[in-house]
Amino acid sequence: MNMSRKDGRMPDELRPMKITRNVSKYAIGSSLIEMGETRVLCCVTVEDKVPPFLKGTGTGWLTAEYGMLPAATPERNPRSNSQSGRSQEIRRMIGRVLRSVVNLRNLGERTILVDCDVLQADGGTRTASINGSFCALIDGLVLMKRRNQLRLPILRDCIGAVSVGIVSGNKYLDLNYSEDSIAEVDFNVVMNSKGEFVEIQGAAEGRFFTRSELDELIEIARKGISQIIQVEKETLKDELQILSGY
Repeated sequence: MNMSRKDGRMPDELRPMKITRNVSKYAIGSSLIEMGETRVLCCVTVEDKVPPFLKGTGTGWLTAEYGMLPAATPERNPRSNSQSGRSQEIRRMIGRVLRSVVNLRNLGERTILVDCDVLQADGGTRTASINGSFCALIDGLVLMKRRNQLRLPILRDCIGAVSVGIVSGNKYLDLNYSEDSIAEVDFNVVMNSKGEFVEIQGAAEGRFFTRSELDELIEIARKGISQIIQVEKETLKDELQILSGY
């Protein structure tokens, strides 16, 4: 891999990643995540109730919402009371992957709500939302612990998410919009700190792909996710220690 991209990155290089914590006064946990030019505000709140199917079980729940602000893209996104199919699919993904690392039984009958608002979109909004939400969730869980609203252990692992794809025959990590919009193959990969898979989404957009290409894309994603999780651990070192003994 020695071919640079339009933004100067190497094929297996992440965009610059920045996490700003506690950006919302009223959320129990919040973060502004920046991955290149993509910026997502992630806020966590909690309610002392659960969906009807969990009432009386003593088990909690976690759910997510996702949306783009009107000026997040070059063409204005109209505000709407109903979510697009794409937004619904992304919010379900965010909820699934976050639930995978939370011991819901130790929440009691409470619901954690994670709101992801894309302030600026330049590709990889769902993976940025997952990474930002995880960081906001950690701060939220620490506050809940201090309020005696949960029991330990509560956190199973760290998670990270990134996109990979094939663009003009080249395998790239962490696609921006100019790459994603013309990608022949596009994947979103979520893994934990052990290198185990949480979720994989992928499709052939412009051509078929081979097993060897898939294996190479997954390996590129694994390396990128390990870097993302390292940033999360450095950013949240004390909080992770409180919750899970990392």
